[in-house]
Amino acid sequence: MRLLSPFKAWCPPADLAARVAAPPYDVINREEASRLREHNPQSYVRLSRPEVDLPLEVDEHSEEAYAKGRENFKLFEKEGWLVADERPSLYAYEQSQGPHCQLGLVGCFSVEAYERGRIKRHELTRKDKEDDRTRHIEVLGAHDEPVFLAYRDDAGIAAAMQQVTQLPPRIAFVSEDGVQHRFWNVPADVEPQLLEAFERMECLYIADGHHRSAAAWRVHQQRKQQATPGEHGAFLAVAFPDSHLNILPYNRLVLLPEGLLPEQLLQRLLGAFHLRADGKKRPKQKASFCMLLSGQWWSLHLREGPPRGLVEGLDVSLLQEEVLAPLFGIADPRADMRIQFIGGHSSIEKMEAAVASNPRLVAFSLFPTQMGELFQVSDAGLLMPPKSTWFEPKLCSGLFSHKF
Repeated sequence: MRLLSPFKAWCPPADLAARVAAPPYDVINREEASRLREHNPQSYVRLSRPEVDLPLEVDEHSEEAYAKGRENFKLFEKEGWLVADERPSLYAYEQSQGPHCQLGLVGCFSVEAYERGRIKRHELTRKDKEDDRTRHIEVLGAHDEPVFLAYRDDAGIAAAMQQVTQLPPRIAFVSEDGVQHRFWNVPADVEPQLLEAFERMECLYIADGHHRSAAAWRVHQQRKQQATPGEHGAFLAVAFPDSHLNILPYNRLVLLPEGLLPEQLLQRLLGAFHLRADGKKRPKQKASFCMLLSGQWWSLHLREGPPRGLVEGLDVSLLQEEVLAPLFGIADPRADMRIQFIGGHSSIEKMEAAVASNPRLVAFSLFPTQMGELFQVSDAGLLMPPKSTWFEPKLCSGLFSHKF
């Protein structure tokens, strides 16, 4: 199978796109999703989080919830809120947030390429989340939200994509978070150039969407075993050149252990760090952190030590091994309830508000993981610690879906 294939997207009409568009399923909780649905019955959360149409006592992972997603897809189709394109196509999707702009190619990417490692991973998946997305996609009969892929810059692809964006966009709107979205069908005469360029590509990388891609693989395996026809051998994704992508820090908010006083924490940090109470909130270089403790921001600079490996040298690893594990007793950040992960442009403000309301909380801001580090770890077949990267802006849900 080819790495990349055109597909018939299900899209909202241009005049409804802003109402149908919704945040990704995994960046909002059930309460937030329910509020979106309450204020806007055309919101795509009714497909991505179908439990919003059910009583609170119904488990969001129940068969009733998954069936409601399938029912809602039919409703959106019937009402004309989602309409299938007449012919398979590739699509261009641009997001602009302040000075940052990223332009990606939307298409269906080969499950076989994912299985063989041509689409590379850098993160472990959690079984419960993978089970949930697998059942959701299987019952829905569609990939409702795209995987976020990255590739190394390619001049030929850039030139072709630039050609597409000279045309009037099919969809254009600004979402409530201030992100501008523009969407085009790739013209038939440009499509072969892009398909050939991706076919020559050695590999792509999952930036975000490890659970969605793993679920797509599992659904394909199930349907292949059952000899079920359909386009389940490819999954929906948007691929961006690495120079367009904006990785923000994935910061940590941690509860002080019982009996450990703030001044004792500072004393113990001196074993591994140079400390300075300078009020800075964001580190400017690797192996440095900023810490908010008892209302005071501190800069922490790691003392020199032995060389570290690709994963061990990541800032998220350094914080875990030098601070969170030995001083806070957090051995498994995936399971420990004393740690929260706060990402995005407003993460500092959120952490300051949390620390102001609870003096036992300590905030750590990190220098962001770099795209080169993500590529190196993936190429080496290694895995990053949980919550190592936060990509923003997030891909909008509802602008394109893939029924298989």
